[in-house]
Amino acid sequence: MAVTDGHNPLLGETTCGTLLQKLQEIWDEVGESDEERDKMLLQIEQECLDVYKKKVEQAAKSRSQLIQALSDAKIELASLLSALGEKSFVGIPQSEKSSGTIKEQLAAIAPALEQLWKQKEDRVKEFSDVQSQIQKICGEISGNLNVNEAPAVDETDLSLKKLDEYHSKLQELQKEKSDRLQKVLEFVSSVHDLCAVLGIDFFSTVTEVHPSLNDSTAVQCKSISNDTLARLAKTVLALKEDKKQRLHKLQELATQLIDLWNLMDTSIEERKLFDHVTCNMSASVDEVTVPGALAMDLIEQAEVEVERLDQLKASRMKEIAFKKQAELEEIYASAHIEIDPEAARDKIMALIDSGNVEPAELLANMDNQIAISKEEALSRKEILDKVEKWMSACEEESWLEDYNRDENRYNASRGAHLNLKRAEKARILVNKIPALVDTLVAKTRAWEEDRGMQFSYDGVPLLAMLDEYAMLRQEREEEKRRLRDQKKFNEQQNTEQDTVFGSRSSPARPVGTKKVVGPRANGGANGTPNRRLSLNAHQNGSRSSTKEGRRDSTSRPAAPVNYVAVSKEDAASHISGAEPVPASP
Repeated sequence: MAVTDGHNPLLGETTCGTLLQKLQEIWDEVGESDEERDKMLLQIEQECLDVYKKKVEQAAKSRSQLIQALSDAKIELASLLSALGEKSFVGIPQSEKSSGTIKEQLAAIAPALEQLWKQKEDRVKEFSDVQSQIQKICGEISGNLNVNEAPAVDETDLSLKKLDEYHSKLQELQKEKSDRLQKVLEFVSSVHDLCAVLGIDFFSTVTEVHPSLNDSTAVQCKSISNDTLARLAKTVLALKEDKKQRLHKLQELATQLIDLWNLMDTSIEERKLFDHVTCNMSASVDEVTVPGALAMDLIEQAEVEVERLDQLKASRMKEIAFKKQAELEEIYASAHIEIDPEAARDKIMALIDSGNVEPAELLANMDNQIAISKEEALSRKEILDKVEKWMSACEEESWLEDYNRDENRYNASRGAHLNLKRAEKARILVNKIPALVDTLVAKTRAWEEDRGMQFSYDGVPLLAMLDEYAMLRQEREEEKRRLRDQKKFNEQQNTEQDTVFGSRSSPARPVGTKKVVGPRANGGANGTPNRRLSLNAHQNGSRSSTKEGRRDSTSRPAAPVNYVAVSKEDAASHISGAEPVPASP
């Protein structure tokens, strides 16, 4: 093998050529054969090849590692960009054939990777914060406040879109939390108001639902879970029901108190002691808001007072019963229904003295009788009103007859014009009597058919009174016709006498004078018998054997003075002429 390298004295270095030359000198001095020399040179050359080959292999391996590192870096870069939702990163070439050596490419990717890693760490922290808040609010809503583990962040999707979704969900949960908190506060306020009205301890009631609802707890720390809301709603509902029941109980007690006060004529001063009970007598549930208005001690106080008054009522049973009996008698009297008050009072006395009836039962029975009597009086009211009109018309008719008999009624005396006006009104009223009687008969018969009983006026059948009135009116009409016929006959006789005797004066009647007719002893000014009867007198006369001693004549309103009087037109037809009719000789 030829020696190509030589000694370079300038550099003072040992090279392969100098070493080979040195080896030649040694071989020459030793006397090595050419064969041995060639063998050793081949061995040296092989060892050199092995060293180069090893170095080449090491260089190739290093290159492969760099290529893999570059590939991994690119994959990691793509993964980070994908996780962060980025399509590209500024400063990194995106072409398939990137320029520059492998190390240059690695050097170009390294800063981008470092920046993306930092951006990923920040993004993971943001996701963790948002998810932690979501987890906390969800725990508050579900009632699970013991979740301390950090939420797992999905690092494969850290895009801003996903982060916005979490932020939107967080905002929805925060709004729901705010709404729930507002609802909790409203429930707590309702519980506070209800407890105040009912006289119940608010703190023990609300903390029984959840300890965080105490006023000392911050608003943001109050429980907003479904269970808390449900228990609060249940508590409010129970308190409202309790309030409704207590108000109903209090109103019942107030009604009893007022009834007992009215029965026993309790003084105003004593009643004022329970104004706090009676003031809510007609109030609705929502209107009662005064603290302590429905407290149990107040209801118990009212119950004790009602019990005391009940006992007092039992001791004053006779007085109260007679008071109710007086009310019943007053209703019957106003309805003109005849009863036997003495027998009723004797019966009440006997029942109370016997002790066989409870006081409350007796009063309830009397209240029932009063209610029935009021209903019956109401059913009779329309007929009674017409009876009063009929009797009033009969009284006016009687007055009109007396007025028409008065020969001085047209004199210019004091009050004459007032009597004249009254007479005009009386004639109008008297003309309505027949129609009024017909209407009264029809309504009375309809009432009797509907009720299946007789309509009596102070114990006298009303239809019998009306029939008798009609009969006597007819008799009066016949009497008037008889008098008119008699008058015509007398006038005819007088005319015949005037014809026979001429203008001679009658011995019984002076010439040139008029005889003033005065009232006769047995009748009216016109010669008709005075048949005006008192209703009471007529009734008492017809029932003296059966009703004597049972009813005082003053126990009912006076009947019309002219019970059987005739109408105004007939009464005035023979009375209100220009001159009084002279008496027959």
